[in-house]
Amino acid sequence: MIRAMSYTDGEAATFDDPAAAAVAPGTTWVWVDVGESADDADTAPAGDGQGPTRPTGDLATVTERFGIHALHAEDVVGDARPKSEVLDEYTFLLVKAARFRIGDTTFLEEIRTRSVGVFVGDDWLVTVTTDGGAAVEPVWNRLAGAERRALARGPDYAGYLVVDRIVDGYFRLLDELEDDIETVEELVIDAPDPGTLAEINDLRRELLSVRRVVWPTRDALSPLTRGDADHVAESTEKYYRDVYDHVVQLVELTETYRDLTAGARDMYLNTLSQSTNEVMRRLTVVATVVLPLTFVAGVFGMNFASMPELSWPYAYHATMLGMGGIALVLIAYFRREGWL
Repeated sequence: MIRAMSYTDGEAATFDDPAAAAVAPGTTWVWVDVGESADDADTAPAGDGQGPTRPTGDLATVTERFGIHALHAEDVVGDARPKSEVLDEYTFLLVKAARFRIGDTTFLEEIRTRSVGVFVGDDWLVTVTTDGGAAVEPVWNRLAGAERRALARGPDYAGYLVVDRIVDGYFRLLDELEDDIETVEELVIDAPDPGTLAEINDLRRELLSVRRVVWPTRDALSPLTRGDADHVAESTEKYYRDVYDHVVQLVELTETYRDLTAGARDMYLNTLSQSTNEVMRRLTVVATVVLPLTFVAGVFGMNFASMPELSWPYAYHATMLGMGGIALVLIAYFRREGWL
């Protein structure tokens, strides 16, 4: 799928042909979505099959028209890590759109990421998505409608809006994880069970997935904030710096939440250890109380022919009374020591 629009003289015009949009005056934005075909239909082996995969179809049309290197297109459809490269012809930024999705593994929900490529030229912007455009479409609709004048600020500003939308999605993701962490902490305190530990491990894995996204995104945005990219105007750099600050905040939140989950896990293990110690202490009390009673019962249960106490009429009553007295003394002692 290809969408194209061009903004000039206060109006935004849409085009079916990206070539027509490219020669139109003003700022041009071309959006290519390769969707689920990112892994096969939109990439094909080069030449002898040993070189890099090359874009085909709609993606090939756009990359050839705007002079985008095949390796950069391959990074987008090949699910490379977030990165940025500054060239004379354009500036390339690769970020990840992240969301929760029902998983196929043991986890009920998993964090899934999809690549979004942002190519900023002198008067054009090309975005390449592999997720159906969930991260780009809201921005596209805004700039094609009521906020079309935003395109007058240049393709670098439109690219910022796309990146900002993606980074805002990270915050929503962490908000959901924060709620899960609070729930798990309450479970650890109120009713810890083996399922709680599994939930903690799930959260730690999800936070690790977020960390793998936000850390390289911070590094990728850095060149666009300090004047290294000629295609990012000085007036737009402050917007990228704002997004960069948000990503730094996300990094800090991710590390904080990882510490919280580690603390919840330690709390669970300590609670489990304390519960085990409590059980062992109660069993020790029971064994200590029963031990002297077993000794007395064992002595008088011996089958010797000559045991004077056995002929005493009150031997049974005295024995039972003595055993009861021993038990009461031991119970009183352990209660005073706080074991009961």
